[in-house]
Amino acid sequence: MASYPVQTCSPVLREIPASARPDMRVPARVYADAELWEQIARDRSLEQLVNVATLPGVAGAVYAMPDVHEGYGFPVGGVAALRVSDGVISPGGVGYDINCGVRLLASELTLDEARPRLEAVVHDLSRTIPSGPGRTAPLALERAELDRVLAEGCRYLLERDLARPEDLPVIEAGGSLEGADPAAVSPRAKERGRDQLGTIGSGNHFVEVQVVDEIYAPDAAAALGLERGRLTVLIHTGSRGLGHQVCTDYVRRMDQVMARHGIHLPDRQLACAPFTSPEGREYFGAMCAAANFAWANRQAITHGARRVFERAFGAQGRLRVVYDVAHNIAKVEEYGGERLCVHRKGATRAFGPGHPETPAPYREAGQPVFIPGSMGTASYVLVGTDAALELSFGSTCHGAGRAMSRGAAKRARTGQEVRRDLESRGIIVRCTSNAELAEEAPGAYKDVERVVDVVDRAGLARKVARLRPVGVVKG
Repeated sequence: MASYPVQTCSPVLREIPASARPDMRVPARVYADAELWEQIARDRSLEQLVNVATLPGVAGAVYAMPDVHEGYGFPVGGVAALRVSDGVISPGGVGYDINCGVRLLASELTLDEARPRLEAVVHDLSRTIPSGPGRTAPLALERAELDRVLAEGCRYLLERDLARPEDLPVIEAGGSLEGADPAAVSPRAKERGRDQLGTIGSGNHFVEVQVVDEIYAPDAAAALGLERGRLTVLIHTGSRGLGHQVCTDYVRRMDQVMARHGIHLPDRQLACAPFTSPEGREYFGAMCAAANFAWANRQAITHGARRVFERAFGAQGRLRVVYDVAHNIAKVEEYGGERLCVHRKGATRAFGPGHPETPAPYREAGQPVFIPGSMGTASYVLVGTDAALELSFGSTCHGAGRAMSRGAAKRARTGQEVRRDLESRGIIVRCTSNAELAEEAPGAYKDVERVVDVVDRAGLARKVARLRPVGVVKG
């Protein structure tokens, strides 16, 4: 890895100045403590972040969150804001799983009340919600129906009785991005997504039953309706094969036209086009459509989870959407009177109480943020801060962040060992693939508590509650 001069701005913030390399346009800032910084420096994350700082139209600074690790072009855990007027948009800055994100559901059940039926519930979740590579959903969409999902997102599922009216106000963007253009999504992408609505997929995606086991900010927890001892369900998945194909299509297309636009980059994986160009506008329309598909996907999974809980517990099993937030997306936002296309790849927006896009029920607390751990570690609920707008374009981390490649994780421990370890700690596991379990072993990730501590200390988000896993469904 290349070596760069680094300035320590605070115990949790380091900066590579714009003078570190002749082609950098802005500084590269990394939120990390000393231990996480050492982990981050072991892969190409910093080099990739510096490369992002060379993009045309980049504004302010580029940022890496404490969970950052090497990705495709952009590091996972990276944030970059590009001017709409003269900047670019890059598919690699969103990633292949467009609008991979997290949704939290809350129940009125306590763990003690649910425990006698908990194993049956986790098993029913695994049967009701398809997971794993190649698994399809019982709801296959006709072409016109899919186009409506792409254009309208969760609004269309409201018509199909897969959503409730109270769900949409507590989903980022209401679960429907303006600017979505189904015509910009290729036939191949649509074919891949046609039968995947309501499926988890594989990799680090999951549906997890958790219990609220610690409250750090009682005021914010009350605003979010979270109480110690209550069961929650955390859903983590994205746009499946449809989003992957959208990224594939537009990386290829932008790679072919960069020279025509006079763009020369240190890494071809940063393939991009001016936001206002035909290629840029079409990618943005396709990305918004894939984002709508992802929100609809998590909504369809929510519908399945509700059916499971109501079968098991009747009216007491009702599940309420707390919030749903993306962590692979590019959105046009205004900062200092300037319109910027903010790329968040493996990063979550974290707007504070004063932001107009923070949902009305959370205006006093701040927009909810969810930081999943690994299967055997806690996840965290935070709320955004108004200060984050200045500190990181209103962004924070999205998870623990990988500390070990999938191949290395499989060499370190077998899936059977991981399964036995989780079950010995009282965590019910449903996963058809031992290889997937090995790849996602807790030891493959950074320390989520340390990651959350950094963003809390840095002022990017405020820690609210800890969620402990009691049941995991993975592909």
